[in-house]
Amino acid sequence: MDLSTTPSDPPITAPPDNRSRIFPWVVFGLTFGLLLSDYMSRQVLSAVFPLLKSEWGLSDSQLGALTSVVALMVGLLTFPLSLLADRWGRVRSMLVMATVWSLATLLCALAENYHQLLGARFLVGVGEAAYGSVGAAVMLSVFAPQLRASLSGAFLAGGSFGSVVGVAVGGVIAEHIGWRWTFAVMAALGLLLVAVFRVLVTESSLRRHTFTDSPAGDGDSPAPSNTVRAPLSSLFSSVPLWCAYIGGGLQLFVGAALMAWLPSFFQRSYAMPTDHAGLAASGYVLLIGAGMVACGILTDRAARRNPLRQWSSALLYCTISLILLTAAFSLGTGPIQLTVLALGALTAAGSAGAMSSMVVSLTHPGLRATALAVVTLANSILGLALGPLVVGILADRYGLASSLRLVPLAYLGAIGFLVLGRYTYPAGLRRLADSGREPSGPSTLP
Repeated sequence: MDLSTTPSDPPITAPPDNRSRIFPWVVFGLTFGLLLSDYMSRQVLSAVFPLLKSEWGLSDSQLGALTSVVALMVGLLTFPLSLLADRWGRVRSMLVMATVWSLATLLCALAENYHQLLGARFLVGVGEAAYGSVGAAVMLSVFAPQLRASLSGAFLAGGSFGSVVGVAVGGVIAEHIGWRWTFAVMAALGLLLVAVFRVLVTESSLRRHTFTDSPAGDGDSPAPSNTVRAPLSSLFSSVPLWCAYIGGGLQLFVGAALMAWLPSFFQRSYAMPTDHAGLAASGYVLLIGAGMVACGILTDRAARRNPLRQWSSALLYCTISLILLTAAFSLGTGPIQLTVLALGALTAAGSAGAMSSMVVSLTHPGLRATALAVVTLANSILGLALGPLVVGILADRYGLASSLRLVPLAYLGAIGFLVLGRYTYPAGLRRLADSGREPSGPSTLP
């Protein structure tokens, strides 16, 4: 049986000059705000670990399970729920997802024992599973293709910012009024954003402002129709798509490892107390997020006339990080190491926006949420899950500092796939056009 889906966005009839200049930024602000809520609800748990351990007598493995169950649900459900959103309606799906994770976070505040909290965290993962891919698809749909790398980088950076804010704010709230209020506050924020989103963004308003890439590739003229059925196999039938999936996951391997292990690195190598080590690490996490935004903007500027430069930019960021992070972890402790490490952190995940933009450009509009779900899946398996795990295994044998010295070598794999993707990208665009689906982005290729 051939599984296929029809585009979720009906044909656009409004001319480009009828689009509001403000509405796309309203969509971006609200989707970004919900992404912050997503990661704040997900990561706030780590701020209350000591209190839960003391109050309920939990083991470290039980505490770890409370975190892992969310990541597990996100990994398992991202693809099917994103496919459902492409069929059922992305705005409607986003509202349901945000409501589920917010109410599940509220259930965390009401949990009376470990098993109730574990069940609530399971529901948090279910609600959050497809938001990243669906939210990105909705946000990108109302902006011109020339802005996609910038916006994708900014959107993905929201995960880093939300994680830092969730832990910092959660710790303060837990210290002053109790750990249950940390979850209650996160839930209230999520539900408030859902209400605002419901009022300001509708399926009809989104359709009026949707950019559908024209055959000419200018990205500013609506296509006459989006009636072509897009088979799911098209998400995996293109070599450059595979290269973007795998290359993107491998470049996040390093960023994920840094976010997970920098607190321990500062504690062990610099003899920092736990709170100071966490604060220092959060600064580097913010640099990683800021780098996603800045590198996305630079990529869009470089690729304005030639889309191949997206691949070249991603290659450049990976190469710079490979050199700087290898040098940083090879240096002795001190200001020079910290400075080089900060510079490397800025480009550590700088390719993320370009990767998402390249996937969007090679995918039919009706399957973009599902395609971004594949990106999320690859990022989760090859980067967010594998990076911290591999470093932990290596650290048990060789020590943490030595293990982190090896981590940047993952960029070599990412670079290899990016080189292949750059070479096959023009053929991928032609294949998409020949099959009846208009490619996204400029068509001027050398």
